[in-house]
Amino acid sequence: MASRHHPELLAAARHLGRRRFLTVTAAAAALAFSTDLPARGAAGSRELDAARIGSDPFTLGVASGDPLPDSVLLWTRLAPAPFEPDGGLPQQYVVVQWELASDESFSALVRSGTAVAYPEYHHTLRVDVAGLDSDRVYYYRFKTGTWISETGRTRTAPATSAAAASLSYAAVSCQAYFDGYYTAHRHLSQDDVDVVLHLGDYLYEYAVSSVGGHRAYTDRKLPDLFNREAMTLEDYRLRYALYKSDPDLRAVHAAHPFVVTWDDHEVENNYAGAVSENGDPPEEFLLRRAAAYRAYWENQPLRAAQQPNGPDAQLYRRLQWGTLAQFDVLDTRQYRADQVYAETTHSGGPLQDDSTRTITGAAQESWLIDGWRASQALWNVMPQQVCFSQRKLDLTAVPKMSMDAWDGYRASRRRILDGAKAAGVENLVVMTGDLHAAYAFDIKDDFDDPASRTLGTEFAATSVASGRDGAEKPATWDTYLKANPHLKFYDGRRGYVRVTLDRQKARADFRTVSAVTTQGAPISTAASFVTEAGDPGLKPV
Repeated sequence: MASRHHPELLAAARHLGRRRFLTVTAAAAALAFSTDLPARGAAGSRELDAARIGSDPFTLGVASGDPLPDSVLLWTRLAPAPFEPDGGLPQQYVVVQWELASDESFSALVRSGTAVAYPEYHHTLRVDVAGLDSDRVYYYRFKTGTWISETGRTRTAPATSAAAASLSYAAVSCQAYFDGYYTAHRHLSQDDVDVVLHLGDYLYEYAVSSVGGHRAYTDRKLPDLFNREAMTLEDYRLRYALYKSDPDLRAVHAAHPFVVTWDDHEVENNYAGAVSENGDPPEEFLLRRAAAYRAYWENQPLRAAQQPNGPDAQLYRRLQWGTLAQFDVLDTRQYRADQVYAETTHSGGPLQDDSTRTITGAAQESWLIDGWRASQALWNVMPQQVCFSQRKLDLTAVPKMSMDAWDGYRASRRRILDGAKAAGVENLVVMTGDLHAAYAFDIKDDFDDPASRTLGTEFAATSVASGRDGAEKPATWDTYLKANPHLKFYDGRRGYVRVTLDRQKARADFRTVSAVTTQGAPISTAASFVTEAGDPGLKPV
């Protein structure tokens, strides 16, 4: 059978020798050495005179992320020709100036310096600016040659011990470029939130046609290099260039700091750990995963601790917002057991409750529960990828469920819920992406008993574009609400969810747009709910 894979992947796999891969662990260890690019500066040993950059290199905007009480991570990428494999720059490093100020006019500089954009990292640049005041808004920009980037707005978190009064954040997910415009991002860029959680599917590995799929461009033609599935490091890098060239995505990154985590499409649909959707040999798939993980880190505002080592990356991490909120950001893709019953949706069976199967991996599960035990926060927020609450998909006696969500890993979910109870977590808020619809759930101790204790709340952000325009009441609306009494809201349109936490309650506003296949749709609030501190359970506003 002919391989589906790009020759570069096959050549790398042959170089390593398939017989050496006695285990997936051995494969990962070998790939850590085989797929990493040289250390910074090894190839770019000469400096490029920035005065020779003849067109704007800041075509992909700026971003910031993971705000701490005393620091924030700033990001940009130099790419005067973003749709070319080299971004329009030679294999030389570029010195870039950066500035951080307390005002938008940069009359009150707080920090400034220089950093180097290396060709080995595709001329991406990250600056971890430390020594900042807590709970402050800052403005930043980059300069090289005669060029100045757009201005970004970011902020630091409150001091860890500070009794912060409130926090507002938005959650987004699933932005398939070919399914429509990022209208929700444009509106979110103008919304007043402290931080944005991106819960996965930042890009899709699928081909994008010359007219941008359902964007149906008439004023441009995208290069043919996008009209194929992303497989190699070059493919994924170029796909980020396409997505980040979108003006609405640029605007929302410039407006707010992001906290990002991935789901499946940043690599391949429905992959599970080292298992690909199509059953590719692990030595081939892990090469692809290594390429995808590297491109993700290069193109997101993530710190050095999240830099991949071959096909492995430490993406799960913890952030604080004073004593008001603790964010435990999960990775439910890299460590999960393979989905059971070989179907995305299935009526299930005993394997769902197999205690040896996990969606988080043992180390991450322990880290999460230990973090809850030590938490001093009023609200414990768990940003993650796939539906956490039980979601029956029909009204039959043995209903179908998603085997790709926590319903396919029920023993894993049971351990998490038992861990939350044992840790005394009273105000659990789970933030979810993936579903291409907005949902609000009461998290029940026993999902099959509506009278059982409510342990927390789950808010699922609908997609930014994936699924195209959608509908307020999808065809499954009545079925899902009847089959799941703990489901309090379901809307199939595009948009985002905005959550405001204070010392008394959490409020969620589900913001939706009427269309994404055409530009400029207005935004409105489809529904609002609150859950009170110490008394979990959703109440409509």
